[in-house]
Amino acid sequence: MRSNLAGPRLLLRRLREVMAEPITAQERLDKIVVLIASNVVAEVCSVYILRADGVLELYATEGLNREAVHNASLRVGQGLVGLIAAEARPLNLPNASAHPGFAYLPETGEEAYNSFLGVPVLRAGRTLGVLVVQNQSHRTYLEDEVEALQTTAMVIAEMVAAGELEAIAQKDTGLDLSRPVSANGAGLAEGVGLGHVVLHEPRVVVTNLIAEDADKEKGRLDGAINRLRLSIDDLLASGEIAATGEHREVLEAYRMFAYDRGWIRKIEEAIRNGLTAEAAVEKVQSDTRARMLRQTDPYLRERLHDLDDLAHRLIRELMGREHGPGIEELPQDAIIIGRNMGAAELLDYGRDRIRGLVLEEGGPTSHVTIVARALGIPTVGLVEDIVSLADGGDAIIVDGDTGEVHLRPAADLQNAYAEKVRFRARRQAQYRRLRSKPSVTKDGVEIALQMNAGLLVDLPHLEEAGAAGVGLFRTELQFMVASSFPRMREQQAQYTQVLDEAGPKPVTFRSLDIGGDKVLPYLRSIQEENPAMGWRALRLGLDRPGLLRTQIRALLHAAAKRDLKLMFPMVAEVGEFLAAKSLVDKEVKHLKRHGHPVPDNIRLGVMVEVPSLLFQMDELLGYVDFVSVGSNDLFQFFCAVDRGNTRVADRFDTLSIGFLRALKTIADAANKHHVPVTLCGELAGRPLEAMALIGLGYRDLSMSPASLGPVKAMLRTLDAGRLSARLLPRLEPGHPDSDIRSFLRRFAADMDVAL
Repeated sequence: MRSNLAGPRLLLRRLREVMAEPITAQERLDKIVVLIASNVVAEVCSVYILRADGVLELYATEGLNREAVHNASLRVGQGLVGLIAAEARPLNLPNASAHPGFAYLPETGEEAYNSFLGVPVLRAGRTLGVLVVQNQSHRTYLEDEVEALQTTAMVIAEMVAAGELEAIAQKDTGLDLSRPVSANGAGLAEGVGLGHVVLHEPRVVVTNLIAEDADKEKGRLDGAINRLRLSIDDLLASGEIAATGEHREVLEAYRMFAYDRGWIRKIEEAIRNGLTAEAAVEKVQSDTRARMLRQTDPYLRERLHDLDDLAHRLIRELMGREHGPGIEELPQDAIIIGRNMGAAELLDYGRDRIRGLVLEEGGPTSHVTIVARALGIPTVGLVEDIVSLADGGDAIIVDGDTGEVHLRPAADLQNAYAEKVRFRARRQAQYRRLRSKPSVTKDGVEIALQMNAGLLVDLPHLEEAGAAGVGLFRTELQFMVASSFPRMREQQAQYTQVLDEAGPKPVTFRSLDIGGDKVLPYLRSIQEENPAMGWRALRLGLDRPGLLRTQIRALLHAAAKRDLKLMFPMVAEVGEFLAAKSLVDKEVKHLKRHGHPVPDNIRLGVMVEVPSLLFQMDELLGYVDFVSVGSNDLFQFFCAVDRGNTRVADRFDTLSIGFLRALKTIADAANKHHVPVTLCGELAGRPLEAMALIGLGYRDLSMSPASLGPVKAMLRTLDAGRLSARLLPRLEPGHPDSDIRSFLRRFAADMDVAL
């Protein structure tokens, strides 16, 4: 049997009056517990708040010993109050002392009370405290009383979130919401960033919790849900979304939840109990999030993300808020936090204000990671639940080198990282002083150091870092950040600007490497079991020659009367290169026939990243003008490890003997045929690995701009001949020292090589 709903609504009206009074936080809490006790006819009402040290402290009580306030406490998991905090769910008991978790606090005088109802104080699924009522009689509290207590807990949660209770916290015992949190993820882009949190899809702070008119709020909810459903239906019905694939699956999940009557019914019930529509959505989602976060099933946790997104969209719809923060609202030291985002979304923020990026998802090869790395933004991915732990404006440190994230860090940690930033700045200043120095080893071996790029914003690094040229220009980044397929004239304009910015320095363009896991939002994709080894790059270009010919024509126009250097990725057979070369030849003839100028010199090459090419090197090198080793994909295919899979990505060493032998095979073959060879993967940008490459015979390396200084500092202290003499015998079968990484470290230490 349900009690009269007027009770919860009356309670909320009185709570609104209390919240509006100009009184202290302690006085407000004291009045709240009196109101609750009166409303649910309880002899005791108590509020426990979770401190930063994991202790639940009694902050207010009606019915227990007032001397126990701020003196009585329980650990999370201890007693019934601690159990509610640990499990984030209500506990309704007619005989509390019979529960196995029962533990009373003698100083409170609560042993006289039998019935017990406690609910967690939640915000975004995170437990901030516990609200309890008790009676001497043995009774089970009614459903409406549980609902009233949960609703009141929301009001207390907002008091905590607003920092109101900090004023009455005991010295040296801050609240849990301000507790420092350190998390480990995967370092995706190097560097250290100190700043303040900006949530990519910020939770709208609901400040209007208590409704004046339940029917009006129900109408607002109905209207917002209808608009939300229509927007999802329109997206699914439009031709922009493929018939199958991940984008459609996500939207289908949204639609399923948006039409779920159980979800809507819970929100409507919260409105009937006196909450505004947006507060009702927040309450239902916070309860759901707290429950689902304790699930171990990955499918259920993924559905939680869908529900979170939908609830946030609905709240924004109700409050008339735009999707995402305005750029003008960004602090000067913004650290962007989100579940995930597209490359274009990151660029929308404006580079000059971003100091770091933290993602719950993301991987080393995701689009946003590639762009963040190109922009020099320290990035950490795979940080679990960081969105729910952070609030906008929180201080935060992002360490892209180690994959560590420190939220609300202590002062000593901030100082330590500030010193690390200053140290990095000093080292970068030293590297900048090296930019005009020759890139030559101690024994006179010249090593060309080039940079990888993909956006126009990268080009100033050519001069800043002293790069010899652009060893890899990823042309697909222009396509990834565009809202529609770039037309030939748009492509030509960008390639022209790239060549103009580079001036006399060479630029090696890589033809489109799209498809597989690099899905363009405006290009219909196909589902593949192994996208990295699927229909992508040159394979897609040869099957869709119109795409490749358009790009080739744009490059030829852009490089008219100057040099063009173009390489093709994901080549597995010599015939694929010859087919691509034939397309270039046809486009050159077409331009000449119509009187258009063409490049003075066209050099065509191949990215060696598919192991099958290792057994076709002699044949291949008879046709190409140059080769470039894509060590990222080559290592992935060589060792059968998905570099985006954190379980196996670090399982094998890039300096293992087998892989180094493969790299030496390529270098030896290229030198034998007098064909230039460059290595342009991540391997080249790490000083120890770059040292190994020089020892193998590589004389041209391309890397991220930030890596140029450290690698140049290393090679200028290196005796390349002595290294080769010590390294190469270790690659022979039967050599007793097979740990190449340890050998290189010892060699560097003995020879004073700067690493």
